[in-house]
Amino acid sequence: MSAGPSEQLRTPSLRLRVTWMSLALLAAMLLVLAVVLDLVLASRLEGQLRDRLLDRAGVATILVDRVETRELAQQLEGEGIAVRVTTTDGTTYAAGRLPRDPQQTSTTTTDAPAPPGPADGPAGPAGGPGPKDADIVDAGAFLTVSETLSDGTQVQLYADRGQIDDTLGQVRFAMVVSALVVLLATALALWPVVGAALAPLRRITGVARAITAGDRGRRLRPDRPGTELGRTAAAFDDMLDGLEGAEGRALASEARLRDFVSDAAHELRTPVTGMRSTSEHLLRADPPREERERLLISLVREADRAGRLVEDLLLMARIDRGLELSRAPVHTAELVAECVTPREVARPELTILVRGEDAVVDGDRHQLAQVLANLVDNADQATGGRGRVVLTTTLELGSVVIEVEDDGPGVPEADRERIFERLTRLDDARERRSGGVGLGLAIARGIARAHGGDLTCHQARRGSGARFRLVLPAGG
Repeated sequence: MSAGPSEQLRTPSLRLRVTWMSLALLAAMLLVLAVVLDLVLASRLEGQLRDRLLDRAGVATILVDRVETRELAQQLEGEGIAVRVTTTDGTTYAAGRLPRDPQQTSTTTTDAPAPPGPADGPAGPAGGPGPKDADIVDAGAFLTVSETLSDGTQVQLYADRGQIDDTLGQVRFAMVVSALVVLLATALALWPVVGAALAPLRRITGVARAITAGDRGRRLRPDRPGTELGRTAAAFDDMLDGLEGAEGRALASEARLRDFVSDAAHELRTPVTGMRSTSEHLLRADPPREERERLLISLVREADRAGRLVEDLLLMARIDRGLELSRAPVHTAELVAECVTPREVARPELTILVRGEDAVVDGDRHQLAQVLANLVDNADQATGGRGRVVLTTTLELGSVVIEVEDDGPGVPEADRERIFERLTRLDDARERRSGGVGLGLAIARGIARAHGGDLTCHQARRGSGARFRLVLPAGG
């Protein structure tokens, strides 16, 4: 089933994306820096202009009795400061660029009183303290301050903000040009730098393609797995290990399946061949009654053997799919007695001992009886039907343990796990004589694990026999 549009992974150019995001971040930082510098510089220039106004007002207070009124106006003018001096008799002297006459740049004298400027206000007391920053009036393009001197002369000072605007305009232009140059240089430098930083991704891509081409052993092996790329590379290696392990297990399972089918076909071929040859002999030769009965008995035996093999194969298939269990409380004493009693009658030369206490497990009585029957039959075959088999039941940490121990030749340590594989026989001749095909222990372990337990093989506690340990969860 194909993935929908919402599940599709967006894959833009990471190199281009990192470059653009870095440039955007740098541009934002430059913008913030420019705004802060502009505000600070404007405030600084404004403060200097105000300080000049107050300084010139203080100078006018000092020079009032030392110079003539005309000369006073000329000395106070300059550095963007314009002056209007009005004497007590109404004579006005102006110097600099005044708000009402922008073209005036030189000293002018008029006999009529000049109209009051925009910053004219109530004069302070003669000889009083000079103006303060609070006395400065903001008149838009100009800052004005008025001062009444000790002889009654009124001085009005005008500070032109045009110089501040010109200075700020030049600084802003320089900052814009500088920012554009910095962004361009950064973009040119970022492209190869980001490309070098993304080199590990190219290696990951190369390794992935090499693995696709068949080199399954290639790995990234990051030197610093704690970084972002390191975690990505480590996860990539873990994924490859998991895929390689799954592939290996799948191939091994396929090989085991082929072997199992081949062995099962071989095991079925033997009884089927016997039944066919016996049937053909009965049909063609018409033997005497005694021989016919013997052949019919052999035919029934081979059919029974083939039937048991088919039933075992079907049970193994059910176990592989997930065995369905009819769970109920089962007493181990009853389960052991149900398994041991018929075998004591059928095999009087076999000594079977039952030890331990009764316990309760939550399981399928029929399936658990089959497990114990397989274990006891296996011990019977190992001892040749004349040995001793001991069944012991104990409780261990919430589990019920049933051990079946015999005094036979035992199982070599290297084969104690292999005997649970399907169609495995350590003594091929003995298994064939007994009618077994090597599925009993595999079925027994499958049933035990379906109950949430396990079945393992160990060395006997005494002697050289085998000890099978069946562990089941304890019931209520």
